[in-house]
Amino acid sequence: MTYEQFEREKEYEARMSILRKMLKSGLITKKEYDKIDTIFVKKYAPIFGALCR
Repeated sequence: MTYEQFEREKEYEARMSILRKMLKSGLITKKEYDKIDTIFVKKYAPIFGALCR
């Protein structure tokens, strides 16, 4: 894994952690969560995060 890949993975996981908290708190719906996740996968191209979706 290159440094750039690691950074993208880290950014994706950090943002998804926030989204999971927002979903759990009821601030966003599951549909909104899924839509944002799809956008983040395209933006950050995570290796491990995409496997765990």
